[in-house]
Amino acid sequence: MHSKIFKLSRFAALIIVLALVACAGAPVQEMSNARQAVAAAQQSGGSRAAPHAMAEAQRWLQAAQAALDRGDYSAAHRDALRARSEAIKVLRMAQGRQSAGLSPP
Repeated sequence: MHSKIFKLSRFAALIIVLALVACAGAPVQEMSNARQAVAAAQQSGGSRAAPHAMAEAQRWLQAAQAALDRGDYSAAHRDALRARSEAIKVLRMAQGRQSAGLSPP
């Protein structure tokens, strides 16, 4: 009986460890989303419409990449989300300029 409990507890511990490892994986989708959002913001004239916010989006994307490179997936995830959010803000500003009839990018 003691052996079965021990084996069951070892199995449960293994499942918990595997679940934690799966959660700590590289934020591949978040990085892709951030890269695409920053590229879209640049292509829409974000550097002219909102230069400070565009620089922030690029800075967060670089920080996310650096965190990813050093294996800090939590920081990479967080910074990628910030880069995407900032890039979306830039994109909206650029689109607002275009709809207001200001010069296109």
